[in-house]
Amino acid sequence: MKKSISALPLLFLLSGLFLSNVVINADNRDFAGISRYAKANKELPSKGKGEKRVVFLGNSITDQWIKYSPEFFSENNYINRGISGQTSYQFLLRFREDVINLNPDLVIINVGTNDCAENTCPYNQDVTFGNLVSMVELARMNKIKVILTSVLPAGGFRWNKDITDAPDRIVSLNDRIKAYAMKNKIPYVDYYSSMVSEKGRALNPAYTKDGVHPLKSGYTVMEPLIKEAIKKALK
Repeated sequence: MKKSISALPLLFLLSGLFLSNVVINADNRDFAGISRYAKANKELPSKGKGEKRVVFLGNSITDQWIKYSPEFFSENNYINRGISGQTSYQFLLRFREDVINLNPDLVIINVGTNDCAENTCPYNQDVTFGNLVSMVELARMNKIKVILTSVLPAGGFRWNKDITDAPDRIVSLNDRIKAYAMKNKIPYVDYYSSMVSEKGRALNPAYTKDGVHPLKSGYTVMEPLIKEAIKKALK
């Protein structure tokens, strides 16, 4: 009995240290990646008269786009807000900071690859789709037009080889996004059909090295597709 009593102060001390560590770690976390573009968002000038502002919201496929093709964004005055590795859960959390607060006329949403790859949690198509619908509703409430895009094809994910049905997940999610877009009169850009390999349902090897991320050649295919959709949406 005496031993357990004397151990209480040590127990409280250890508990305090553990809880303090949890709080410190929690404070240092930025699950949604809101800090990534905080400075750029703050420094973004107000829209000029007659300016049409377009934001690309996405994961690494969007993030790397500006690295392979910076002129596509600079010459068209497009704003890139892609963050590598992110899922729809993180998109939704940063939607206000990286989209709404920028006062765009149009947002292009490309989401789904990392949800299917289970980057943040087990894949649940209903939740992924629900997150996308929430973003569309937020955009519309703020008078922001939306373009939805297909998930790019992928035969698998090198960082999560436990996922063996990647093509099925992607095709099913794309079908659902397309149906929702048509029902709600939202422009839908089908990258998938132009990027898929003739054999199987993987990303065409002419456009990729790792089977998921496009090279410059892949973005060259994507650019005219999305640019035409943007032109129509902003009329």
